[in-house]
Amino acid sequence: MPDISTKPYLLRAIYEWCTDSGYTPYLAVKVDAATTVPMEYVKKGEIILNISYGATSGLKMDNDAITFRARFNGVSRELYIPVHNVLAIYANENGQGMAFDVTTMAADLPPPAPEPAASPAPGLAAVPAKTASEVSHVPDDDDEPPKKGGRPTLTRIK
Repeated sequence: MPDISTKPYLLRAIYEWCTDSGYTPYLAVKVDAATTVPMEYVKKGEIILNISYGATSGLKMDNDAITFRARFNGVSRELYIPVHNVLAIYANENGQGMAFDVTTMAADLPPPAPEPAASPAPGLAAVPAKTASEVSHVPDDDDEPPKKGGRPTLTRIK
C-alpha cells in the first residue's frame, strides 16, 4: 500500500487553526496545466489566494485537491488546486503557517489508476401504477373531513 501524504491533513489543520484564531488563511499555489485559477492574477507561475469563509463558497479540501468558488473582480469563478501544487498555507495577519516543497507538479504526475469496477450504482425506475381494485384503503381515525380552500392556519397544541 502506498504511503499517504500528510500534506492535505496539515493544510486542513492550519486552515482550521487560522479560522479558529480569527486569522485569514491564504494559500500560495504553483500554477500549472492541472490548476484551474484565473490566469490574469498569476504572477511568475504562482498565485496567492484568500481561502477564508467570507472569500470562498463551497470550499472543499480533499486529499487530492482543493476546490471552491471565489469572486474575482465581481465575477464568480470555479477554482481547482491540486494539493501537490500548494506552496504554503499561512495566516495573512502574522505570516504563521507552513511552507511545502513543490518538486513534482500535479500535471507531471501520472493519472491515478482507475479503481476496480464495482457493482453498478442503483438507478431510478418507474413503479407501475396500481388499479383501484389493488389499492387497499385504510380509513383514518379523523372524523372531520378536510377543510377546502381558505387560508391555512396554525393550531397550537399544548
